[in-house]
Amino acid sequence: MTTAILTPVLSPRRDDTLPGRLARSVAATRSGSGLRSEDFPGWLADRARANRFGVNRIPFADLQGWSFDPETGNLGHESGKFFTVEGLDARLDQGPFRHWQQPVIRQPEVGILGILAKEFDGVLHFLMQAKMEPGNRNLLQLSPTVQATRSNYTKVHKGANVKYIEYFTRPERGQVLADALQSEHGSWFFRKSNRNMIVEAIGDVPLDDDFCWLTLGQIGELLRLDNVVNMDARTVLACAPLGDARQDALHSDTALRSWFTAERSRHEFRAECVPLREVSGWIRGADTIAHEHGRYFDVVAVEVEAGNREVTGWTQPLFEPHGTGVTAYLTRRFDGVPHVLAHARVEGGFLDTVELGPTVQYTPGNYDHLDVSDRPPFLDLVLGADPSRIRYEAVHSEEGGRFLNAESRYLLIDADAGEVPDVPPPGYVWATPAQLNSLTQHGHYLNVQARSLLACLNTGAAQL
Repeated sequence: MTTAILTPVLSPRRDDTLPGRLARSVAATRSGSGLRSEDFPGWLADRARANRFGVNRIPFADLQGWSFDPETGNLGHESGKFFTVEGLDARLDQGPFRHWQQPVIRQPEVGILGILAKEFDGVLHFLMQAKMEPGNRNLLQLSPTVQATRSNYTKVHKGANVKYIEYFTRPERGQVLADALQSEHGSWFFRKSNRNMIVEAIGDVPLDDDFCWLTLGQIGELLRLDNVVNMDARTVLACAPLGDARQDALHSDTALRSWFTAERSRHEFRAECVPLREVSGWIRGADTIAHEHGRYFDVVAVEVEAGNREVTGWTQPLFEPHGTGVTAYLTRRFDGVPHVLAHARVEGGFLDTVELGPTVQYTPGNYDHLDVSDRPPFLDLVLGADPSRIRYEAVHSEEGGRFLNAESRYLLIDADAGEVPDVPPPGYVWATPAQLNSLTQHGHYLNVQARSLLACLNTGAAQL
């Protein structure tokens, strides 16, 4: 019997047609082959009416399946899954805050954030979900096709299957267009990553009632509105490999990566989880864990009713920040080429000390008590920006599955050389959006706030 010898088949290292296909989807703004743009508000309202939703605050004692460990004080689930609220101890070698402690969410499992794509009439469309999350102020927002922790899609909660999960766990169901591990909020999560994926479906895709097909241009229109497109959708959209015909930039890609590597290397930083009961400056009451001076955030508990989720009712802890955040890129043109001012940020929960964030990413009220010299760079410039300089502005929710009423004002603001020089202060660098988009093809370069603003540029919601 003769055994056939299979000859390896080479494949192109990249799909040169994909950036053009994505660009055509961005250009398709007013209507698609799926849901028409003008019909979207009515469709979303119908999905809200079709299901029963409710979120109520409760004391910690009324949490079901959750409890404080008698030895550590950590707040965790009886299954040992989902997440725990623990303490964080962080030490940094520079800046006004060199040592701090706080509660932090520890969730070591890797979730899947996936958007399914399919071509209709020659234009890529993306399958988006009307998803209820307990922390969203308006509850229902547009999310990725799949937004699930490993505990969710392995059904630790003993609920229904996660819809469309097979397209992201079984390679034969589609063609991967983007796939990278990305961080969540480094200020509130400890070393949490999600797999951010875009997969083009092979074959027909059944359409569930809570899902709709939209072009990138249509999603861009929705990103101009407050609290419509959720954080998980924004981070996946930032990973879309758009490419860029214009190659010039103030710094070469190699120089930018070298600068970033140097930033990671120059900081002496240590962060570790500690028992929640040992965290100083935080007070645990019957209903909240709060900072002694009323700053930053509270840990609270809620009971949730959601008729269209895998489990229709549950209780859980949430983090509730104090005040609306301000997240902004300052922008300038160099020889006609738009650049944004990125900041190498140290956050306690990052896997590798530093990620690139926007120019400004702060909740102003947390800094009102500081001297002017200790206030974050460029914060007052952003807060006092003339409206004529604002190229983009919208309020977006942060991760509604873990944070309650967490919102940030996202902005793109023109600056001039007198405000931000050609050579910015240490820790800041000028980069083009295309360079940042290239970095999102790899994990842990851009933080989630930077990816949110990049998604607005990728979809045409904002233009520089």
